[in-house]
Amino acid sequence: MIINGKHLIAGRLASFAAKQALLGEEVIIYNSEHVMMTGGKANVTKHQEERQARGHPYKGPFVPKTEDRLLKRMIRGMVPHKQERGRTALAKVRCYRGVPDTITEDKTTEVKGAHITKTQTLKYITLGELCRRTGRKGQ
Repeated sequence: MIINGKHLIAGRLASFAAKQALLGEEVIIYNSEHVMMTGGKANVTKHQEERQARGHPYKGPFVPKTEDRLLKRMIRGMVPHKQERGRTALAKVRCYRGVPDTITEDKTTEVKGAHITKTQTLKYITLGELCRRTGRKGQ
């Protein structure tokens, strides 16, 4: 199953991907930098910075700073990742920034109820912007 993450709400996309992975389906999500998180930009950024400041730099907890890893971490929170069933489900999920060369857009799956127009709020931030604000290095 291939999913285009553009203009999709992060939590709804992550729960859909987690359910499909637990059912044994291979899930590929691309354009993870365009996935949206609802809420005010300042509040979401502040919450993410607090999560990153928590813990010890060498012992953790370690919070990802890139969009694809952040999305996969959200999915990890929705599967029982400490059990064998959850580990195999998480191994079936792949997230990409941008569009990889191996993906053709004609086979994408639509996630019902996850589009940003389905929400009542106009406050949102993309994962790409969130990661740029909280210290992503590189591109």
